[in-house]
This record gives sequence, structure tokens and C-alpha cells, in this order.
Amino acid sequence: MQVSRCWNVVRVCAAEMTVLSQSFWLVGFTVSENKRVVVAMSGGVDSSVAAALLVERGYDVVGMMMKLWAEETITAHNRCCTPDQMHDARRIADKLKIPFYVLDTKEVFRNLIVDFFIEGHRDGVTPNPCMECNRHIRFDFLLKNALALDADYLATGHYARVARSDDGKFQLRRGLDEAKDQSYVLSVMGQQQLSHTLFPVGEFSKPEVREIAARFGLPTASKKDSQDLCFLGDGDYRRFLRDYAPEMMTPGAIMRRDGVVLGEHQGLSNYTIGQRKGLGVTSPEPLYVIGIQPQTNTLIVGTADELGGRELTAKRVNWVSGEAPAESFRAEVKIRYKAKPAPALVEALDGGRMRVTFDEPLRDITPGQGAVVYQGDLCLGGGIIERPY
Repeated sequence: MQVSRCWNVVRVCAAEMTVLSQSFWLVGFTVSENKRVVVAMSGGVDSSVAAALLVERGYDVVGMMMKLWAEETITAHNRCCTPDQMHDARRIADKLKIPFYVLDTKEVFRNLIVDFFIEGHRDGVTPNPCMECNRHIRFDFLLKNALALDADYLATGHYARVARSDDGKFQLRRGLDEAKDQSYVLSVMGQQQLSHTLFPVGEFSKPEVREIAARFGLPTASKKDSQDLCFLGDGDYRRFLRDYAPEMMTPGAIMRRDGVVLGEHQGLSNYTIGQRKGLGVTSPEPLYVIGIQPQTNTLIVGTADELGGRELTAKRVNWVSGEAPAESFRAEVKIRYKAKPAPALVEALDGGRMRVTFDEPLRDITPGQGAVVYQGDLCLGGGIIERPY
């Protein structure tokens, strides 16, 4: 296989392997003339099973792992690509008899994701780096590298599904395992990305994926999932911001909306919308963070009744279909990855924005997080929640 010189890819040779003995039916797509698929491998069970299922279905499978930026700590490894993770990914590639490459992604990841995370906190919002990583790294940078290897598809271990509508449009649908569904962070995808993407595990529950891994004899069958932000050395984002943006730790006023000062905060990046504990102020009723104002270095607090609201606007809106709806429509909207979808009226606005009006007030509308729009299991797209003040 020839690799273009313009891509910084390192081939890792695979040893001889054992032929798979189990057979599993991959739902949702078919094989055509041994099409080539690059699988984004992380060393975890989901991407391992994705690769195994694709091999079983007869695809020409290539494993690829991204080497991402990590802060300079004792370990100095990104949690998505530690030496152990890379070793596990190689073992899976060996077992499946597929080539395996490591793609140097450190610089682009630092510039587009880590800096985005820091700048978001500087602006007083709570950014979602996973969505941004899917937007710029996985389904742009990595997808381009996959296509440079003459691949037809990029496959990942995400719990989501790609479908086709009656008019031929590609659709993003929820994974069948509601508890593991990842369509929220994939709402940044459009027609071009979806036309080259496969989600092999999206038709299965997590227990089924582990069972498939065990039957295939994959060593990652019982491996635990990774949870924390991958580029944090210790998982503590507040400590990370103290180290990389110490100016955000400047103390300032804690006040009510009417201007009454209640105390002093210890740096705005230590707080997030909806936070109750650790405010360091006393009040006859519980107080929550309801606003962060970096321009004046002020933390706004209020009661539960003041938290959130019925309306939000979002920017950088991506409509999966490629077209903004011409009229307002009813839908369900998630305002955080783990939030329950809430019924609302959605209206596309000029300039890549949208307005969402919920049937009932929501408490945790947080600037910087995604507002993702659904109709049933169909993900229509989403945007980034703007500051409400």
C-alpha cells in the first residue's frame, strides 16, 4: 500500500495472526467489491469490535491511531493514545491481520482543540472539546488522511448510525443503545462526512459489543471505557487552566443580578453554570452560578428560580442535511451530552444561528455547550449555545 509523502504516517508492521472463528452479521450496510475502510483505533473495545466486524464483512480494513497532544507531565501521554492503548491497538491489528498506522496529530490537535478549550474558558463559557474534535480532527483531518490512502470510508467505534432518506440524503441517527448514544457529539457532521463514514457498533448495545469482542477473542473485551478529557494529565481541568492560563485565576466579585456584592471568587474558570457547591458565600436560600462575565471578572449568582430559562440562541449551527429549515418546527433538544431531550420550538436564524424555545424552563442552559436537535432518533444538527446576557 502506498502512502502519500504529504501525510505524516508511520506504518506499524503486524505479526502473523490467527484467523477469526466466529461470524457476526453487521447491520446497516453491505460490502461492495472489497471497499477500503480506515478504522480509527483507540485500543478500546468499541473500535476493536468495529474493525473486527468490518473484516468479517470482507472490507479491506486499515487500522489508524492518532497520536494526540498531551501536556508535559510525568506520563506526558494523551489518554486516548497512551503506550498501553497503542499496544492494545497493535495487538488487535495483529489478530485481525490488518495494517496499522500511527498518525502524528499533536500539532493540529493542540492548535484546534486544546487552544479552543482554553479560549472558551477565557470567554467565560464551558466549551465542549469532544464536539470540536469531531468537527476538526476526526471527521476532517483524520478523514482526509483516510481518503489519501484511497479509502472509501472512515469507521469509528461511536454509538450512532448512518442512514439514507427517501430523497437520498444521508442521515445521522441515534445508536440503538440509548445509554451509550453519541449522536450528540457527532451533530457537527454533514453530508460529505456521513457519505464516507461507518459506525459498525451503532446497531448494538454495549453489553452486546463486549460479547462480540469476547467471541472474537479480542483482548479488549473487558477493557474499561475512558471518561475524562483526553489531554489532561490528571483529569483536573481547573488545575490545567491554572497552569496554562493563570490569568484566569484572578479573584473578582461574586454578586447578585441587582449588583449586590456577596463575596469574592477565586478565578472564573473555577466555576460553571448551575454550580452550587464551593461558592464561598452565605445566603438564607441556596445560590447557584447563573452567569459568568469575563469582561468585568464577575461571577453572577442567584436562586434556583433564576437559573436557566425557556429560551436559548445558538451559533455555528450545523444542519446535517446541509440545508437550514425554512420554517420553525417542533423537535426535542439536548443542551448537554447527558441531558434528557426536551420538547421545544426550533427556528433557524440568519448567520448560522438558531433560536430554541422550550415548552418548560430548563435549569442548566450553559453557554459553550451544544444544543442538539432531534426528531425521534433522527439527529437534525445542532449549534453552540450563546451567552444569554
